Amino acid sequence: MSQIGSFALLLALALSAYSFLAGLFALARPGPGSDRLGETARRAGIAVFAVVFLAALVLVISAFQDDFSIAYIFHHSNRDLPIPYKFAVLWSGQEGSLLFWSLLLSAYGLVLRLRHKTDSRLFAHASVIIAAVQVFFLLLLNFAAHPFAVMQGTLPADGNGLNPLLQYPEMVIHPPMLYLGYVGFTVPFAFALGALAMRYPGEKWIHITRRWTMVTWGFLTCGVFLGAHWAYSVLGWGGYWGWDPVENASFMPWLTGTAFLHSVMMQEKRGMLKVWNVWLIFVTFMLSIFGTFLTRSGVVSSVHAFAQSSIGDWFVGFLAIILATCILFYVKNRSHLQSEHRLESLVSRESSFLFNNLLFVLFCFTVLWGTLFPILSEWVQGHKITVGPPFYNHVTIPVILLLLLLTAVGPLLAWRNTSLESLKRNFLWPAFGAALVGILMIVCGVRPWKDISYFYALMAAMLATLVTLTVISEFVRGGRVISRHTGQGLLASMAHLWRRNTRRYGGYIVHFGVAVVVTGILGTPFNREAEKEMGYGDHMTIGPYTLVCQSYTEEDNPNYSNQWAIINVFRGSRQITTMFPERRFYKASQQTQTIPQIHPTFKEDLFLVRDLYLVYEGVNPETGRPIIKAHLNPLVMWIWIGALVMIFGTITALVPNAVPARVTAPARIEPEPVAART
Repeated sequence: MSQIGSFALLLALALSAYSFLAGLFALARPGPGSDRLGETARRAGIAVFAVVFLAALVLVISAFQDDFSIAYIFHHSNRDLPIPYKFAVLWSGQEGSLLFWSLLLSAYGLVLRLRHKTDSRLFAHASVIIAAVQVFFLLLLNFAAHPFAVMQGTLPADGNGLNPLLQYPEMVIHPPMLYLGYVGFTVPFAFALGALAMRYPGEKWIHITRRWTMVTWGFLTCGVFLGAHWAYSVLGWGGYWGWDPVENASFMPWLTGTAFLHSVMMQEKRGMLKVWNVWLIFVTFMLSIFGTFLTRSGVVSSVHAFAQSSIGDWFVGFLAIILATCILFYVKNRSHLQSEHRLESLVSRESSFLFNNLLFVLFCFTVLWGTLFPILSEWVQGHKITVGPPFYNHVTIPVILLLLLLTAVGPLLAWRNTSLESLKRNFLWPAFGAALVGILMIVCGVRPWKDISYFYALMAAMLATLVTLTVISEFVRGGRVISRHTGQGLLASMAHLWRRNTRRYGGYIVHFGVAVVVTGILGTPFNREAEKEMGYGDHMTIGPYTLVCQSYTEEDNPNYSNQWAIINVFRGSRQITTMFPERRFYKASQQTQTIPQIHPTFKEDLFLVRDLYLVYEGVNPETGRPIIKAHLNPLVMWIWIGALVMIFGTITALVPNAVPARVTAPARIEPEPVAART
């Protein structure tokens, strides 16, 4: 099997190199002969998908067959590994994840090349650029991180097993979603660089890449939130985002990609920010490659990162080539990117998009600076200085609040100029609702003048309310206009309104999802925790809940042995649930993993739902009794609900607009003149 996989990767490299070189030559020397050469390059690119898919299939089959003669399978699988995680072996290690990246890139390239008739010249440029990126990853797979390397010496009876952190259902789908986002940004990058290289006229490349970018952004959004949920459900520290370097690596291209989705509207509507948009998508792609570099170079310490490897040097060189290529074509063709209009008023939708973009880029730069600070400090001072969550929270929270404000105000602004009277009229009742929420929070006991975190929570709640009410007002105002003209009910009119402009109103749904996510995050300052050694019948109190240890036991399975406690949860005198925090010992990898138990208190708290979060910390060796740590986290559930709303909004924005029904009126027959009848 290893020989088949190795041959497939070599063949894929040869086909990609041909697709790149032949396509480049065909573009450089246009003519009848070059058209045929370009077509062979396109077909070679299509064939790459089939060959890389074969290599990936061989690796997965080897995992299912427990073929430990392949070193990668030995290090990342074992005989008793459950079937779903056999698939996860493909992306669980460095070599396999690079193969998975190459597979997804070839799939994106396949779709692009099959749609080449949309604009054959532009698509040919994009195809060549994708082939060049594919060549880099296939060079890695063939010469630096070979997934089909063979074990030397005696064949082992069993493998080391999959990393325990990855043996969780979400990890079967989280990495694919994240990679679909990372890899997907190659496509808009290829179109942007191709359009710049050929001095493509007009904004057609923007229209072509819009759906590509939205789909990619949706995948990356899903991947980021799945990663946060995995951290919350598996790592056992009671949180979902710790500003880990690898978390930051996935967040940075999301920030610049979000900025691009907003600023590109200015180029479509007003022919503005052409240079800015090109560099935004260039930077987004480079940040995707940079994130891959962080997880593989060993330059940062992270629970998410792969082992230290010299493969990081390859990525540094590749990033340098990308940057040099982008600068070369920008300097050569920058006159092609002149804006057609200028900003006419600060109170306009253009200005809101501009400030929105500046804040997103500032946010991204802050995260990048904090991520790289340990590396930079080691270069300057000789030792690493790591910045933690306090740094990020102190710097980024004000930026997030400003972004929320722009998210609320932006839809109320008109293009070119907005009258203050119109702004006041549209902004009045959302602002009143936001102020009312702030007053209610203060009445309920939130004291923003006592703690900065309470102040941030109060502002976040008010701004999230402002965004929500702004979105509702936009739907209602447009629905009323439709209702007056059609006589439909308000809800039917709003649905009709959305179908006429899915991109705009799908975007509003995404904004509402962001407000819901922020609602979940603002509960962080009110988290509580407690820890206690608990034997039979012992009690622990956290908030309004009393935890009683009913018993604790252990069990043995083929893949792992486990210990867990049985905890009854009471509110007052009423038992509301029983929880089973667990600790596992995986036999193949000889590693321990905590499995927290989470109980959302829907029935008890309704909208202010709290997560009761129990962790089996271990056993006191002197008493033999388990140590239980409890967290009470308010509102966290709204983060996951908000993420679902954002994904739903993205999907609805991708739905084509409804085409207005057209009725052909019957031709009117003119009466015959009297003179003609006589």
